[in-house]
Amino acid sequence: MDIIYQPYIDPEFESLIERIHPPRVCIDNDACEDCTLVKVDSANKHGILLEMVQVLTDLDLVISKSYISSDGGWFMDVFHVTDRFGNKLADESLILYIQKALCPSMREVRRGHVATEQTVLEMTGTDRPGIMSEMSAVLLELGCSVTSAVAWTHNTRAACIIYLEDGIKGGPISDPIRLAHVEEQLENVVEAHHGKGERRSVRLAAPVAGQTHTERRLHQLMFADRDYERCHGCDGTHVSIESCKEKGYSVVNVRSRDRPKLLFDTVCVLTDMQYVVFHAAVASKASMADQEYFIRHKDGCTLDTESERQKLSQCLIAAIERRVSHGLRLELCTQNRMGLLSDVTRVLRENGLSISRVEVTTQGDTAVGSFYITDASGHDVNPNIVEVVKKETGGSVLTDHKSSKWASQASSSRTGRRLHSGVEDRPRFSLGGLLWSQLERLSGSFGPIRS
Repeated sequence: MDIIYQPYIDPEFESLIERIHPPRVCIDNDACEDCTLVKVDSANKHGILLEMVQVLTDLDLVISKSYISSDGGWFMDVFHVTDRFGNKLADESLILYIQKALCPSMREVRRGHVATEQTVLEMTGTDRPGIMSEMSAVLLELGCSVTSAVAWTHNTRAACIIYLEDGIKGGPISDPIRLAHVEEQLENVVEAHHGKGERRSVRLAAPVAGQTHTERRLHQLMFADRDYERCHGCDGTHVSIESCKEKGYSVVNVRSRDRPKLLFDTVCVLTDMQYVVFHAAVASKASMADQEYFIRHKDGCTLDTESERQKLSQCLIAAIERRVSHGLRLELCTQNRMGLLSDVTRVLRENGLSISRVEVTTQGDTAVGSFYITDASGHDVNPNIVEVVKKETGGSVLTDHKSSKWASQASSSRTGRRLHSGVEDRPRFSLGGLLWSQLERLSGSFGPIRS
């Protein structure tokens, strides 16, 4: 028998350069009058751009411009950022958090707001009214407590990620027999909503270290479900891909309406499709955003075939469209209790309403979340449904308004919004906002900031 010898590779070698030359982060509040500059230079590696953008978007910061260069094994980037109200970053604990979070030593802290000690349910399938309600009811019946849930719908497809705990003992559900039983019951629910041969997937897993960022994972789920098929752009979204033969790049230009997390969404696609961004320029003006990327595939190849260019174009358009919300937005804030998600989604289903997007989580003893709802045909609903939801769930609706697809999201990231006559202004709920609320606690161990 032949003996095959393989060289030993120290697992620490991959991070050697990063440890020798850790990222340098400079946060400059003096160079521009209307924004803060976040400057980063570091040894380059695949995915580092996404890591940087993820840190900033998780804090609900608005990136109005960015300049990226990563040729020669070194990464340099400049982000022009403000908070979601259009202000420069003045909070010293926030500034120090960003500086540390962009360095390897804080990698675990950055992941701290993403649930890693909970059981994770992932579902993809055809978008059908009532499926979220029935899944929530089954989870309640099986003694599972929902701690957070995020769901997107796009192009007749749906994907959701739900974090669960044991409803009695608390903590993750780790018993493999019970996990298998819960997954089987959920599979039955999803199957009942699908015709024969329709694509669907249900996966329930115990927590693992270093789980993928929730919204990035949603992009991955919808990509795997092929929601990008037949995407050709709408509402001003346009993607073009050209060849820059003299430099050996493919040049991707994306023009779309501006909105929060736009850069994060497009960089997710490029990273997960194994493209490397060597240079990029991103800028927004008025309501439009332009992004230009000089890329190659991870193996060094450019996009030489029409099928490659078409698929990347479709995937970028899909990533931009997934976060667009349709219908009436309900923002719910009420005392958290087991079965709350089941009750809310049941009320919506019983009133003939369909959920186009969900973002719900718990903050201490309080459950906060956003639901975008339409009627079963995808049309607008009567705003009076807000009172029905309040009455039947015991919740407190903070906001209800008709979504105008892009504009409502873009404006809410930069300015406060008057909710009702005689009611105080409040920022809309976001998962990133929860991380802001933890900065004072986190900053206690940071020490003074160096000038």
